[in-house]
Amino acid sequence: MDTRPLNSPRAHLVDIHEVLQEEEAEQSTAGTAANAEHKPDGNKRASRAAKLRDSRRQQRTLSRQISLETGFSVLNREKSNNPNNGGGGQRKVLSRSGVSFGGFDSAMKGAGGGMEGGMRKADYSLFRTKSALSKQNSLMKSRKEREALASAVDEHMQKTEGFVGNREDESVNKSVPAGRYFAALRGPELDEVKDFEDILLPKDQPWPFLLRFPIGCFGICLGLSSQAVLWRSLATSPATQFLHISPFINLSLWLLALAVLLSVTVTYLLKSIFYFEAVRREYFHPVRINFFFAPWVVCMFLVIGAPPVLFTQPPHPATWCTFMAPYFFLELKIYGQWLSGGKRRLCKVANPSSHLSVVGNFVGAILAAKVGWKEPAKFFWAVGFAHYLVLFVTLYQRLPTSEALPKELHPVYSMFIAAPSAASIAWDAIYDEFDGLSRTCYFIALFLYASLVVRINFFTGFRFSVAWWSYTFPMTTASVATIKYAEHVPCTMSKGLALALSFTSSTMVALLFVSTLLHAFVWHTLFPNDLAIAITKKRHGGKEKKPIKRAYDIRRWAKQSTLPFASIIRKQSSGSKDENEAE
Repeated sequence: MDTRPLNSPRAHLVDIHEVLQEEEAEQSTAGTAANAEHKPDGNKRASRAAKLRDSRRQQRTLSRQISLETGFSVLNREKSNNPNNGGGGQRKVLSRSGVSFGGFDSAMKGAGGGMEGGMRKADYSLFRTKSALSKQNSLMKSRKEREALASAVDEHMQKTEGFVGNREDESVNKSVPAGRYFAALRGPELDEVKDFEDILLPKDQPWPFLLRFPIGCFGICLGLSSQAVLWRSLATSPATQFLHISPFINLSLWLLALAVLLSVTVTYLLKSIFYFEAVRREYFHPVRINFFFAPWVVCMFLVIGAPPVLFTQPPHPATWCTFMAPYFFLELKIYGQWLSGGKRRLCKVANPSSHLSVVGNFVGAILAAKVGWKEPAKFFWAVGFAHYLVLFVTLYQRLPTSEALPKELHPVYSMFIAAPSAASIAWDAIYDEFDGLSRTCYFIALFLYASLVVRINFFTGFRFSVAWWSYTFPMTTASVATIKYAEHVPCTMSKGLALALSFTSSTMVALLFVSTLLHAFVWHTLFPNDLAIAITKKRHGGKEKKPIKRAYDIRRWAKQSTLPFASIIRKQSSGSKDENEAE
């Protein structure tokens, strides 16, 4: 072996890279063009070969740029041009999957061999805040290179069908229709992707923690804060004085709920800062949009259930304004969509979680009555009761799907208990009397509660998730309403019912709290990949299902199709009559 240094005068550098078939074809074409100069038509052949060589160079350069920018893998040219490999001489693109949506940075790492096994990392910048994404792009490329690359990608997108890029793509930066969520997702909270659907991020790789942190975590705060209200009622209510419950239980639960609320709020604010596009998709989700009401309901629960040891004075009206103002503006937006129609009208997006957008009106009415503002309390009670009636009828008739709920959706029935229970408590807080209307709402909630208890199999055989916490506060609200009923109708049955419901709700919250700790710190399965936010705006990899023809549609089509045929027969018959008369 020659060990002379490279700077030696007798050292030679040899290019040993593999020559592709394109380069061989170019060299042969160039040689043919050079030999053709000595022939009469050599100029024409040379110009034709030069044009062919330039077009091939542009095509190869464009394909490399697109593969670096979007992460799409293109099969080797030798396979596509070699008929023995089944290429057929056509360019082939790998089938799209969740792993194929890698970005520029991930593609560079994959090309450089930095990834083990040739697997590319996902491009999570798809869901990053636009300002952070633009800053990241400015560090990678100069402005001119980015503009040139963007123009090349746009040109290729117009020529290639089914292309999905990661820059300003309509599947990422535009709102996903509400019907698309129902078509692509399943599960009690629409958080599981159907088998025939594809997503923008890989399913087999753990995503960043903030991207996996859902808005449904505020359901934990709902369960704990409502328990603080329950134990305050148990400690201060005349109907349960014989239990001699210590007020320190209410204090402990209130502090725990406050700590959990602060931690969840800070974490979700960080998600809003770094992954705003993911938060935006949760806002357009037909189920998770209702959890944006949860933080303000939790704050009002904490004010209502504040321990008397720490707060001896009634809450200030400014507290009610602070928590109720954002809730009011948000419900103006949502209720306007329900009323005005469109793609997000109530008959399309109604689901049991929609009760969260109604319960807050009754909770706000309770807090307004506590601060001494009776008229605003009556206003929000009326608004909440009107929308609860419409929502109850819509869900009772199954207008969104016109089908029975599958087994995995049965636990959401507990959401039906929250609104009438809170309405009865709010009416008692406003008028200081548990009269006929208040008892009517309470009896409706009690009947719905009993209908769930007799069907205990509805709540078995389901996997644990954070969303289960949102099903605890309806049971707690029903327990508080039962305590209020026992105060106005003191008897053994009412007091026993109050204790039984309170014990059931507290036991449920304790079990969920232990399960949450185990899944979070022992099994590390509390926050799986949030697949619901990574669906595409349109279905790829398959044709959309055509709507099923109904019987009346077929009859209408048959009637319309027979009209021109009948007119033709009439014309022919009239023409034959004219001919006969002429003869």
